[in-house]
Amino acid sequence: MNRKERMHRAITYQEVDRIPTQINYTAGMGQKMADYFSVAVDNLPELLGNHMIRVDSDFPGVLSEDDKVKFDWWGVGFDTQEEGYFASVSPLAENKDLDSYPWPDPDDPNLLLGAEKIIKEKGDDYFITPNFGFVLFERAWTLRGFEQFFMDMAIDSGFTNELFDRITEIQLKLIHRYIDLGVAGGYFGDDYGAQKNLLFSPRMWRKYIKPRLARLFAPFTECNMPILMHSDGQIQKILPDLVEIGLTTLNPVQPEVLDHQWLVDNFTGKLAFYGGVSTQTVLPYGEPDEVKTAVSAAISTLAPNNTGLLVAPSHRMMTDIPMSNVAAMLDAFKEMG
Repeated sequence: MNRKERMHRAITYQEVDRIPTQINYTAGMGQKMADYFSVAVDNLPELLGNHMIRVDSDFPGVLSEDDKVKFDWWGVGFDTQEEGYFASVSPLAENKDLDSYPWPDPDDPNLLLGAEKIIKEKGDDYFITPNFGFVLFERAWTLRGFEQFFMDMAIDSGFTNELFDRITEIQLKLIHRYIDLGVAGGYFGDDYGAQKNLLFSPRMWRKYIKPRLARLFAPFTECNMPILMHSDGQIQKILPDLVEIGLTTLNPVQPEVLDHQWLVDNFTGKLAFYGGVSTQTVLPYGEPDEVKTAVSAAISTLAPNNTGLLVAPSHRMMTDIPMSNVAAMLDAFKEMG
């Protein structure tokens, strides 16, 4: 059973020879691990036992003159001094004229050449998905500004709907192109929750986001492909909605936020899980033995029938995680089979 088959079977609740694993990391953490394990950065996914590859567009990003901001394909500027994602320039913050905005071209024939190459070379062995991070709500607020877009959602439904629709149509064109290239499933990222609750009411989410997210899921569901989604925070209230519109695998299943036993009790057979080992507490601050215990607990709780789980750190690992804990996690993966 190769990696692609093992992962597909696990996230669709079929029997597998072992639980698949995945470790994602920032560039800084990748270099730290490469130095520790004495391997090239490009060889880390093989060493770590990864099963999935997420492919992106070929847009390289554009640096500001002082190199402190990097602008993405959509024109949003991200702070290069931050290890995570921090949107420091929102190009629509002072401008609501969506007709005059220079929207990116999803039909650019050169946009997905790198993705096409990876799919051809590794698509038989790895479970490959497009990387639709910041897919809808996060794309809207990074374009408009976090606080400003919440105000828009509350008092300007016309503009909010138009912005969401522009984003949706661009993403849909890209989705169809990726499917034509031969991806194995869909991967989306859109954060709707904070540590204790949703960022907005379920009613507002259902009004603005759910119908458009359903449109983005639909091309994959129509092809009987699994849909994985990263959505941070306490999103318990809308999880049934996400399953209803086609979600098959939830990430990050962060243990401090979503109770693992509650997830299993309510969604076994309907929703597989991806993640489970906390990058908020145990990986950066625990001892190696505690990391091994956390891995064991995630597997035993989230995969009681030895399927339905891609076990992984809940989020991309950052440089605050000691290498002794990374090594302990890898050991635990091997010990758990």
